[in-house]
Amino acid sequence: MTVTSRRTVLAALATAAVGGPTLLAGGTPARAATTDGYASNTELYADPTLTEGTQYARRYRRLGVLDTDLTVDVGLPQAAVIAPHGGGIETGTSELCLAVAGVHPGTGAALSDGLGQHDYWMFEGLLGTGNGALHVTSTHCDDPWAESICGGARNGVALHGCTEAQAGEPSGSAAVLIGGLDTVLRELLRQEFAKVGVTVAQGTNDAIDGTHPGNICNRTLTKAGVQLELTTPLRVSMFDDNTRAGRRNSTRPVFWSFVAATRTALALRAAV
Repeated sequence: MTVTSRRTVLAALATAAVGGPTLLAGGTPARAATTDGYASNTELYADPTLTEGTQYARRYRRLGVLDTDLTVDVGLPQAAVIAPHGGGIETGTSELCLAVAGVHPGTGAALSDGLGQHDYWMFEGLLGTGNGALHVTSTHCDDPWAESICGGARNGVALHGCTEAQAGEPSGSAAVLIGGLDTVLRELLRQEFAKVGVTVAQGTNDAIDGTHPGNICNRTLTKAGVQLELTTPLRVSMFDDNTRAGRRNSTRPVFWSFVAATRTALALRAAV
């Protein structure tokens, strides 16, 4: 059996967009590994074959808070919105992360829905192909900004992508699987998705249900959050141009319905 190093895989994938389908040692077409190649974000960032801004990127925002009043408490951030596998890893989740946090993914303008702004963090794969090689499972996420932003908020929402089979749905199903340890927010999301016609998957999958206490979505002040796993057909239906450059400015009504439902549920959760 030919053994190919992770470094060789990533070097090959980084040039795939220029040179066409890349063959690894032994003539095997390059593809994403079925298991994570990195034990943590720290290990990925330390890989000398990867450059931030070229093979991967991070985007985040922490809203400024100033409290000079001796009697009024401005309160803690209500929600952190994250996309641990954005960009080309789980496509569409970067754009959803921004919008759920209150930012238009194309213009960068604040949404005017009256539902406020939230802190956000995302990790994005920028490879021409094979971005799955950059996947770090959510229980192993140790990015300092992700930990800080989630750790300073009462609630967390993580946006992910999955296949129909992983969500326990038939092929072609556009659905979202709701997981995580915040049972109150999960039910609020279920109710709001029903109002806008977003199908909620009824199956269970321990691998993606977001209930591990170490999952980054649950590392909040309340030790609970929600993980939303959107099937590929649901994410594809949200954009007219499903490319990295095109998604931000080609969002469809179903995208905004999903965003509105999620933001409404977050606002209701903050009031509980």
